[in-house]
Amino acid sequence: MVDNTGDERSRVFLIALRKIIQAIDQHSTSLQKKFGLTGPQLIILQSLLTHGQLSVTQLSKNVSLSQATVTDITKRLEKKEYITRERSLDDKRKTNVALMEKGRAILKEVPPLLQEQFTERFSRLEVWEQLMIESSFERVVSMMSAEKIDASPMMIIGSVGSKDP
Repeated sequence: MVDNTGDERSRVFLIALRKIIQAIDQHSTSLQKKFGLTGPQLIILQSLLTHGQLSVTQLSKNVSLSQATVTDITKRLEKKEYITRERSLDDKRKTNVALMEKGRAILKEVPPLLQEQFTERFSRLEVWEQLMIESSFERVVSMMSAEKIDASPMMIIGSVGSKDP
């Protein structure tokens, strides 16, 4: 008799992983359809709401995205009149970004990002359980040979760069 319990557990785990991916995709699609924003755009708007005017360099550090990506996204947000982008008076190489009233208004309408809901729920777990989940996910990353993939702590699907509307 062959023991297929390992195969069955693997199947169940892969289904759970797929559900996570689908939940992220559905959330991103809904955000785009209902509000015309991508996850990275929303994260940038939220960072500006929290921190006020920031340089592109500081903003990119705050949201864990490259400066080039943040520059592209802020240009798109400026076209939508959610933010302003101005050259620094002190250093012409720097661009400062600030939230406009229209940006503040859209932030009152959008639902929280999926990672905010996750973070809130995860933080309610006991520390031992958090560590167990973290360790398990690190093992999955290793099993998928994905250790070298550079990823920010955002639950979004697709590219955050040039395809960002």
